[in-house]
Amino acid sequence: MPFTDPSGDRLRDWMGVTEAEFYDEAQIAITPMGLCFPGLDAKGGDRPPRPECAPLWQDRFTSALPEVSLTLLIGQYAQKRYLGGERKQTLTETVSHWRNYWPRFVALPHPSWRNNAWLKRNPWFEKEVLPALKSRIRSMLGGDVDRTNS
Repeated sequence: MPFTDPSGDRLRDWMGVTEAEFYDEAQIAITPMGLCFPGLDAKGGDRPPRPECAPLWQDRFTSALPEVSLTLLIGQYAQKRYLGGERKQTLTETVSHWRNYWPRFVALPHPSWRNNAWLKRNPWFEKEVLPALKSRIRSMLGGDVDRTNS
């Protein structure tokens, strides 16, 4: 199961959803760029997705999930795949131009602790992007949620 770590906690917070909502397959589909764990790099982070995985699986996911109305592009690999030439030169530029891709896509940094410094350098992300994202997701899931059972 993906995102069962602190990065998942952060991502669910960014989305404004409970763990139960996040893992409800009728509401949210989690489609990694590759269906394999690429291993860890020398610094202990995940290695990049294997290059053959996204071309093999992403089109299948897209055709199998025709009712998707919002896709979170988490990190540069997803942004490169789905935004193509519309992607900006850096992740920061791409995320800061989030309105260009709205409402179909929202470009996000990875919610890993490794991006804590990025989040501190870019306070606009929390002030501008996250409220819009949470509002959109909440409206898609049907309004308010009782967080006492999460």
